[in-house]
Amino acid sequence: MIDILRMLEQDARLTPEQLAERSGRPVEDVRQIVADAEARGIIRRYKAIINWERVGEDETTNAFIEVKVTPQREFGFDAMAERIMRFSEVRSLYLLSGSYDLHVVLQGKDLRSIANFVTSKLATLEGVLNTTTHFVLKEYKVDGDILDDGEEPDRLPISLT
Repeated sequence: MIDILRMLEQDARLTPEQLAERSGRPVEDVRQIVADAEARGIIRRYKAIINWERVGEDETTNAFIEVKVTPQREFGFDAMAERIMRFSEVRSLYLLSGSYDLHVVLQGKDLRSIANFVTSKLATLEGVLNTTTHFVLKEYKVDGDILDDGEEPDRLPISLT
């Protein structure tokens, strides 16, 4: 199962037939593995990585926010993480070792919307002691994919004629 999951993680467009060929398993076994992984929540969703610069528009602005919090008795950092991850702007949230406790990956319309989120929503939460915001100026590589490697995409263009 692990081999199938790793291949899907690299390219979610692989068909059961392609996965079977690459793994040496029967197609029906591959279909069952994928269906089981979806049903058990192992595969959470399928997603595309979009290079918005190639599209010609900067759709969103991303930021990384380091957050220092006071852990709550009996819940530790989990209660604070639960509150923060419910905000729609939060794309990812991690518990860290080191100087800061939480690492928030945020997506907003522009710098102002992210600044507004930090000052009006995040920093005002009880238990938040300190935040440090880092704005993403350019994306080079996202989830293992190099965004501007000088190569054309390997898919044929879609023509609507």
